[in-house]
Amino acid sequence: MAHDVKSKLTELLQQSLASVAPTAADTPIHLERPRDPTHGDFATNLAMQLAKALKKNPRELARLLLAELPPSGLVSKAEVAGAGFINFTLDARAKVNVVSAVLAAGDRFGRSRLGGAHKVQVEYVSANPTGPLHVGHGRGAAYGASLANLLAFAGWDVTREYYVNDAGRQMDILGLSTWLRYLEQHGVVVPFPANAYQGVYVRDMARQLTVAHGAKYVRPASLVMAGVPGLPPADRADDEAGQQRELHLDALIARAKELLGQDWPYVHQHALSEQLADCRDDLEEFGVEFDVWFSERALFDTGLVARCVDLLERNGHLYEQDGARWFRSTAFGDEKDRVVQRENGLYTYFASDIAYHLNKFERGFDRIINIWGADHHGYIPRVAGAVRALGLDADRLEVALVQFAVLYRNGQKASMSTRSGEFVTLRELRGEVGNDACRFFYALRKSDQHLDFDLDLAKSQTNENPVYYIQYAHARICSVIAQWDGDIAALAVVDLKHLHSSRELAIANKLAEFRDVVENGARDLAPHLIAFYLKDLAGEFHGWYNAERMLVDDAALRDARVALAAAVRQVIRNGLGILGVSCPESM
Repeated sequence: MAHDVKSKLTELLQQSLASVAPTAADTPIHLERPRDPTHGDFATNLAMQLAKALKKNPRELARLLLAELPPSGLVSKAEVAGAGFINFTLDARAKVNVVSAVLAAGDRFGRSRLGGAHKVQVEYVSANPTGPLHVGHGRGAAYGASLANLLAFAGWDVTREYYVNDAGRQMDILGLSTWLRYLEQHGVVVPFPANAYQGVYVRDMARQLTVAHGAKYVRPASLVMAGVPGLPPADRADDEAGQQRELHLDALIARAKELLGQDWPYVHQHALSEQLADCRDDLEEFGVEFDVWFSERALFDTGLVARCVDLLERNGHLYEQDGARWFRSTAFGDEKDRVVQRENGLYTYFASDIAYHLNKFERGFDRIINIWGADHHGYIPRVAGAVRALGLDADRLEVALVQFAVLYRNGQKASMSTRSGEFVTLRELRGEVGNDACRFFYALRKSDQHLDFDLDLAKSQTNENPVYYIQYAHARICSVIAQWDGDIAALAVVDLKHLHSSRELAIANKLAEFRDVVENGARDLAPHLIAFYLKDLAGEFHGWYNAERMLVDDAALRDARVALAAAVRQVIRNGLGILGVSCPESM
């Protein structure tokens, strides 16, 4: 395997370095694969790295290192290149040995101990359960799930978590919206606020209330609107009008709580449960599952929010102004200080968010990864500052930002909203292009880069569609193996010496790169590297398949080629498994 080869090459270079420059024998040695395959299989800049300290010309030092390199059957050629690089070309047999390693390891091939079994929490999606998930949430879901899979594959002990915002004003607005639609269905005419939730799903939840409880929650319009301030004209869009609409909405929420009394929690919980269940179903159908669904409300019920705010005060990071308690977040790089407790005694969303992060640390995670929408970029300094203010190690907290995805159809930017003003839902997107295309296309770009989602390409069955191209390689190999009709287990011990063409050796090299790609992707929180790698591997395979016959008459050559194809199939399975994409055996 690649790591075995690299470690052996490193040992050879360490022995050479000990002979040429004993004082520098502990210098770390870095071996990389050259981008240009004509430059060999591995290269090191060791001579250039040490030239200044050893007061030698880099090329001269490289020649000295090569002269002292112990002989090895691993290397067929070693030469000085450029300003002082040392390029190594491996012996063909050393390259193809990876095939046996892949077939022996199976779904474990490429796994790493990089993470050292350290505990990492990955929190992703965490959308307010106030309506269906949209295509923006879909990208965060696909990225988070793929990243969690990748970290687990690379040796971390991963906890996948969804933070349920089941407390606070947005949930109150959803409960109110449901109740107002319920009243409407019972002939009670109350103006429906434009800043309440408008979707068809709200009417559906209202109908469920009627089916279950009839007119139990009906109240007269006169009582509902009593004391509720009026609304500004609909065409007014200034700040004052916006504030008046918000006051109107808050007053309606207060009336709902007062008029429904002990029934309000039921209406509120009904709306929450319905939307959370819909979210769970949508994500499970998408292949995205969580180990923990963490309730924001639990932070209040356990007293953690109050304890957290008191701890910030004891640490000297709060002050009072206008009856409210403020966190001095400007001391930690934020643009302004933030309220954690309002003058009415209620805690802000920011206060519960700080408490949630305190809870994460108290659960003992070595590493905490938050996946947020790119619009939350400004939120990072204040959360990281609060973590520091609590006396915690903010370096254990990482935030990966996810840009929104833009849909394209027929080369034109597709509408992101329906006639009702709602965003295109994740469920609608999955219904149009399928789960596999969704998962793969979302993973095709670095998460913080803009993503153009080509709907026509995602649905096409052509080589231009990367997920189809990779899955087709897998299906082709399944067909070859079915026609071969031999003992799959025996492939792990096939004599591979017959694999020596340039295409076969290129595929072997690509297979050997897989664990490096896994580890680099895990380090950089970059599952898109897996997607790129699989495209390249599929390209190498298709090129070989189109140029060479697999099932030749020569039994030894045939078995060796089938073994190589089977190794490609296994690595495609392992890589697509990380990305949450299926591997069809026929297409």
